[in-house]
Amino acid sequence: MAKLYFYYSAMNAGKTTTLLQSSYNYQERGISTRLFLPDFDDRGGVGTISSRIGLKAKAFPFSKDVNFFNKISTEKEEDPTLGCVLVDEAHFLSKDQVYQLAQVADELNIPVLTYGLRTDFQAEPFEGSQYLLALAEEIQEIKTICYCGKKATMNLRIDQEGYAVKEGDQVEIGGNDRYVALCRRHFKYHRDNRVAVKLHDVKMAA
Repeated sequence: MAKLYFYYSAMNAGKTTTLLQSSYNYQERGISTRLFLPDFDDRGGVGTISSRIGLKAKAFPFSKDVNFFNKISTEKEEDPTLGCVLVDEAHFLSKDQVYQLAQVADELNIPVLTYGLRTDFQAEPFEGSQYLLALAEEIQEIKTICYCGKKATMNLRIDQEGYAVKEGDQVEIGGNDRYVALCRRHFKYHRDNRVAVKLHDVKMAA
């Protein structure tokens, strides 16, 4: 039976690169894939998933109104070779959409691979991640490191000068210019003290 997978990490750990590689592996074996990303994420262009190392692929931009089970059921009727669904930035899914993706795995027997963050810049869980952690049969961390060398688990939002941003909307699209992956200790250090993050200054480790 197909499964619902959740691959999570802090920012800039290579989630999108891993997603694109997984899609390519299926396609290389003659199995069609369907890729999805939030409709407000246009960093690589509208309807394009783009990784930091330059890999790209077309994807369906989804909103909160999209019913994944209905859409993928229709797609499967049109393309019987459809054999995998992949969702980038899956932390932006709604609770209902996570249940719909679980239904895709259970009733359509199509594996669903989701990739996203666990928590936001205030260390609060995203709705999509909460329910993926609750429902997915397979949960795997994609690891990255803090500038101190320890495993990074937190996402610090920064301003143009590298100082921690403590307030704001949960959703703010950005890359290395807006977010830094840190260990819990240095996440707290930069949020509690007005000290800018300087990634290349290894002496910053407090």
